Formats: sequence, structure tokens, C-alpha cells
Amino acid sequence: MNAISCDLERNGAVPPRRSVPGRLQRALLFVAALSLLTISPGSLANAQSFRQGVSAFNRQDYQLASQIFIPLAERGQPSAQAYLGFLFQTGRGVPQNLTEAAMWYRRAAEQGDSLAQYSLGLLYDRGQGVPRDIVEASKWLNLSTAAAPLRAREARVRIRDAVTTKMTRGEIARARLRALEWTPAPER
Repeated sequence: MNAISCDLERNGAVPPRRSVPGRLQRALLFVAALSLLTISPGSLANAQSFRQGVSAFNRQDYQLASQIFIPLAERGQPSAQAYLGFLFQTGRGVPQNLTEAAMWYRRAAEQGDSLAQYSLGLLYDRGQGVPRDIVEASKWLNLSTAAAPLRAREARVRIRDAVTTKMTRGEIARARLRALEWTPAPER
């Protein structure tokens, strides 16, 4: 404990720290150990494999990244699906195919991946790989903005608002209703 927190405790500004009773501490350790045992070896391998895919992507070895992401994406891993969507959208490591990109983005977006929701919304706005649908674009951009990390939120708000300027009141209402009714659905 540092000097500032000790002074605050003495002055009553912060309640004194209490130690965790031994019994509770042992229970927490037991739960942590149990959770490690319940992680399947396959999920650990998937996590390691995913990290290898990201590492290949960051090294701009897109061919290797796509080879790593494809089986993970096919097994339903949303982050791998989002990366794969980007690879198909840009034609890096795989032939460019906007329909395939939209399919992978959709699979990840349906599971709640914020970046995939954003990318899918942009595809709908532009009519790339999917029919142009401003209401569907707005729905995905609304969901993406709501779940965006702080550092990305402002930029996503600007894009979402730019799309909204192209819409009628009725379209805006339909998009908001679709976003409100949406719930993430993990793949089985």
C-alpha cells in the first residue's frame, strides 16, 4: 500500500482494506483451478492458433494468416471470422471476394463481434457483396457503435451518423427497431 492510500484511509476518505479470510481465499483458488481444468485442450489450441494467425497477419503474411483463420472461422470463432472477412474484402492471402467477405462478417457480427458489425454495416451501405440496404447498414452500425471500444467509438459515431443522414425517419425507426430486437447468437 502506498503513502497516499494510507493517508486517505487514516482520514476516513477510503474505507480500510480488509484481508480476504483464509477460507474465502482457498475457495477462490479452488474455483480458479477448476476453471483451468474445464478448459478443453482444443480451446487452448484454438487460442494459440488464433494468436499465430494474428501474428502472421501483423507480419503481413496474409497467406499463412488465412490458412490459420479458415479452420477456426469454420468452427465458429468470431474473431477469426472477422479477420477472414477482412482478408476476403481486401484480397489479401485469398482472392478478393466481397460476397465471401460479407458472409464471414455476418457470421461474426451475429455472434456480437463489434468490428465485424461495423464492417458489415459498411458493406450494406455501399452494396458490396450484399444488396445495398441502408436500414440494415444502419442497424449494424448502431450495434457496432454501442459495443465499440472507447478509442473507436467517436469514429464509428461519425460514420453511423453520416449513413443516417441518407435515411428517412421511417428508415431510421426501422433500423433502430432491428437493432433493439437483435440478440447475439453463438454458432453451434
